[in-house]
Formats: sequence, C-alpha cells, structure tokens
Amino acid sequence: MSTDLVLRPSWRFLLNHPAHMIAFGFGVGLVPVAPGTWGTLLALPVFLLVSPRLEAVEFLLMLAVLFALGVWACGVTGRAIGAADHGGMVWDETVAFLLVLFFVPAMLPWQAAAFLLFRLFDILKPPPIRYYDQSLKGGFGVMFDDLIAASYTLLVLAVATTIMDGMT
Repeated sequence: MSTDLVLRPSWRFLLNHPAHMIAFGFGVGLVPVAPGTWGTLLALPVFLLVSPRLEAVEFLLMLAVLFALGVWACGVTGRAIGAADHGGMVWDETVAFLLVLFFVPAMLPWQAAAFLLFRLFDILKPPPIRYYDQSLKGGFGVMFDDLIAASYTLLVLAVATTIMDGMT
C-alpha cells in the first residue's frame, strides 16, 4: 500500500474490501474533521431505525454480532492501511455508542449527555482505557477500549440518575 493510503484512505480503498467499508462506518470515517465524533453520531440513526424493531435480547445479540464483525473488519483494515487503529476506522465508536443508546432513556437530553460523556472518555482515555488501547492489538484492541468508554459513560449516567433521584 502507498503512504498516500496510510495518510488518506479514499472511497476507492473502502470499495476494495467489505471490511474497509465496515471499519470506516460506510464512509463516515472519511470525514476529514473528527471522524470518531461522526462515527459516534452514526449510531443514532442506526439506533432509531433498528431499536423499535427488535426485542432487548435481539438488540444485544445484534450488538455482539456487530462487535465481532468490527473485530474482523478493523483487523483486516488496520493491516491493509498499516495503522492498527487508524483514526478513520470508526466502527468501534458506532457499536459502543449503540450499546450506550440501548441503556439510556430515549430522550434528547439523556442522549446528548451520553454522547458528550462517551466522546470525552473516548478522547481522554482515562485508566484503564489507555492501557487497553495501547496493549491490546488488532481488531479486538480497536473495538475493546470503546466498550470501556461506553461502560464509563453508563456508570456516570447511573450515578447522576441516583443523585437526581435522591434530590427529589
């Protein structure tokens, strides 16, 4: 692969292999500014489209399949690009934020707070997120650290809910 590809994957690259298309969130990862943020936002229309049609267990099984698909796609794409966790690979953010959306109330203030918290944890990578981001390799490593960011997001929202309930 050329160094051009490492720096700037293109639609041509995405169309070369289904794994690349998936890893780059069907093109969302090609956005030149803040692709992880756009990958996170991709989860919202997916959630709104899919969640009313699936029972809770079905939705969680779908997430498990999407996670496994992401492990494969991000592994294949990372090797092809020559960067294990290229910034344009956004499937990890999409799948992790789908998990967050499953648990937060389906109201804009909650979803906005969840979005901001998730992005904060994904960007800052507080322990142990940074540890796993640096030590786990391949597609699993790409996907796993975002699950921890999702867990932190849900934990903060649960604590906030508990505090607000205690104030009423």
